[in-house]
Amino acid sequence: MRIVERGRERLRLVARAGGFLGITGTMLPAFVLHMRTTPEGDRKDALRDAWVRAWAKALLELFAIEVARRGAVPARTRAGGRGRVIVANHRSAIDIGVLLATFGGTMVSRADLARWPLVGAAARSVGTVFVERTKAESGASVIRIVQRQLQEGRTIVVFPEGTTFDGDEVRPFQRGAFVAAAGAGAEILPVGLAYPKASSAAFVDESFPAHLARMAKGSGTTMGLAIGEPFVPGASERSLALTARAHAAVQAQVLAARALAGA
Repeated sequence: MRIVERGRERLRLVARAGGFLGITGTMLPAFVLHMRTTPEGDRKDALRDAWVRAWAKALLELFAIEVARRGAVPARTRAGGRGRVIVANHRSAIDIGVLLATFGGTMVSRADLARWPLVGAAARSVGTVFVERTKAESGASVIRIVQRQLQEGRTIVVFPEGTTFDGDEVRPFQRGAFVAAAGAGAEILPVGLAYPKASSAAFVDESFPAHLARMAKGSGTTMGLAIGEPFVPGASERSLALTARAHAAVQAQVLAARALAGA
């Protein structure tokens, strides 16, 4: 029986690797062409968002990821052109697909992703903001970019823990996104993510390539996503207090997401 299961895992790995290349390789040039032939303005931002959501939803279907959700996506607060920062814990490579399919927007990602074959080209084409976390000047530049985009009313998706972890404990948050949110007067939306602990999609203590391969071999899973209430930084609220406030809010949503995902 184990030999049969290994054969199935290999087939899923090959099929999903090919499916990812096919989906991304087909959608990317079509998206680039569509964007180049569309005038600048709000319509172009909406078009980018529609393509990003479609790509993310296709990936969730490819990897057989079902999302059990608690809470509706709240309407955007448009007063003053305010943007929104989606802040979440990071527990799987597929988190990116889950959040983009749910909220759209632009990701803040680690810099080395920009150099990945195909993935990097796709990420660059949709405006992903890349940060080299070991370089202070890169972090400062990203804060300025994110703040400007928030002032333009955009949605920014961040994993403030900085990398992928296992378990439901939310690790300390980096402050950069909250400095930008406070500077732009943007609202913050806390989100919690949880996967069944035996799920192939759940990150464990392993290398990132090993995690991707294990997820691709898996038979699929239902994960939990819990959406909290958005809040706006206080006029005099410092980034340290804002970071702590967001951390507590995300931790509460992770517990709610765990109830949806199961043990």
